[in-house]
Amino acid sequence: MAGYKETPRQKMIAMMYLVLTALLALNVSKEILEAFLVVNESIVTTNTNFSSKNEASLVKFKQQYDLNQNKVGPYWKDAQQAASLTRNMINYIERVKFELIADCEHTDSLETLEKSYVKTYVPDPANARDSILVLKLNLKEVKSKDKYDQATNYLIGNSQDGSAGESKVLRNKIDEYRIQMLEIIGESENSRKLGLITDDTYYNADGQRVKNWEMYNFYHTILAANITILNKIIAEVHNAQFDVISILYRSVSAEDFKFDEIDAKVIPKSRYVFLGEEYKAEVLVAAYDTKTSPEVLYLEGADTITSANIGNAKSIEGVEGLVHLVLPATSEGTKKYAGVIRVKTPSGATNSYYFKDEYIVAKPSLTVSATKMNVFYIGVDNPVSISVPGMATELIRPSISAGTLSRGSKGDWNVKVPTGTKKAIISVSAGSGSNLKAMGSAEFRVKRVPNPIAKIANTESGNISKGAMLAAGAIIPVMPEDFEFELFFEITSYTFTSVRSGDVFTITEKKGNRLTSEMKNFIKSAKRGTKIWLEDIYAKGPDGNRKLSTISLKIQ
Repeated sequence: MAGYKETPRQKMIAMMYLVLTALLALNVSKEILEAFLVVNESIVTTNTNFSSKNEASLVKFKQQYDLNQNKVGPYWKDAQQAASLTRNMINYIERVKFELIADCEHTDSLETLEKSYVKTYVPDPANARDSILVLKLNLKEVKSKDKYDQATNYLIGNSQDGSAGESKVLRNKIDEYRIQMLEIIGESENSRKLGLITDDTYYNADGQRVKNWEMYNFYHTILAANITILNKIIAEVHNAQFDVISILYRSVSAEDFKFDEIDAKVIPKSRYVFLGEEYKAEVLVAAYDTKTSPEVLYLEGADTITSANIGNAKSIEGVEGLVHLVLPATSEGTKKYAGVIRVKTPSGATNSYYFKDEYIVAKPSLTVSATKMNVFYIGVDNPVSISVPGMATELIRPSISAGTLSRGSKGDWNVKVPTGTKKAIISVSAGSGSNLKAMGSAEFRVKRVPNPIAKIANTESGNISKGAMLAAGAIIPVMPEDFEFELFFEITSYTFTSVRSGDVFTITEKKGNRLTSEMKNFIKSAKRGTKIWLEDIYAKGPDGNRKLSTISLKIQ
């Protein structure tokens, strides 16, 4: 009858109603009356299930309200109103059923309860541990259930359109209930989906048009059929409440975005951090929907996007929920940009989210300096400091053209070059993985370590006392003062030469740098002015043996 798509529940109720209508067209035999009772019991069971389902929906709604009252509050208030309207409507229909039974049975209220109703206890939908008392109509015990005269008088009255009976009041209350429920959900364009239609066109079993809803349902209808029809209306009321609460519950998250990917994001406050400062960043979980394509508008050199400058902004289309912003670095300095992300909500509206940031553009630079001098020396560890401004040490990748390059103990680098090398080039890349970038290179000269200066008693030539020379007792190789490496040579041999009684006195020591007993005795007996030469001095260093300069002394 109604030109709208029915839900499965409504189809089931309509099918039962068609069966009922067909039975009404026949003579009411005992078998047909029993069929009414079966249909009525089925609808009563459906109503019980409907009631439990609606109570469960309200409990679920209340849980969401307790979690977020600000967000859910308005919808929870409407859901409570819908439940209150439903209770009032069902209570009214139950009262109509009770009065109809009492009128047809000619009994007072107490007698009607005792003869026609059964007391049962059922679980409380709001609290499963409790039970509530329910009065259930036992239609089988109603003697006048196959009569229609008294029932028609109560529901239709002395009128040709039912306006003098309770059915008119019932219709008005149904219409009022339906309007109030539609006002809650605000879906006037889909109002017929809610059911409870009372303004349709109706025909009887003979195909003749019936005046209205009241006459179609309750004129010359036996009591058992009236009770079944009233229970069917209760089912539609339950169904209307369920649909309204479902719409309200969905509305709570209708504007919420649905995400299918979650990832950790780190947003630094600054792209550069200097020694002594603090690195600050926001660490958060970002959720996004790979099935959406957000639109991004951005404008370089701006602090914010406004209606005045948005016309100059460039657009980027997102792919799988993400937008990749790529800005070419064409000039040095601090760069800034601002933009807006536009995302469609599930309801079709567009939300705008504004952003801004800045970054520093600088030429690729490299700092490579020899810690001790501006050359590398063969055979020793040459400490080198290598750094790239703005780049962490662990992301620096240096290499050397000749020799080896290794980490030092204090975070610097050690360079060792082999004999025969004339120059060494250090090249540096920075970054990680496929993002390595060449930062530059530096060239160094390669030299041999300079010869140490041979000394005895801290003297390499000139006057010396016997006591000072005897106390020193050994030749010491000393590196030049401008050579900053901590490097040691070992004296391996030397020759002691002097003149005694006109003859040349020579002693060769091949075991080290110490003065022999014979050399000491000579010094003790030497006269003032005697000259002594320590010559052919050989020392062993990191790159082999060296011949050092002669020590020329004169005894005072």
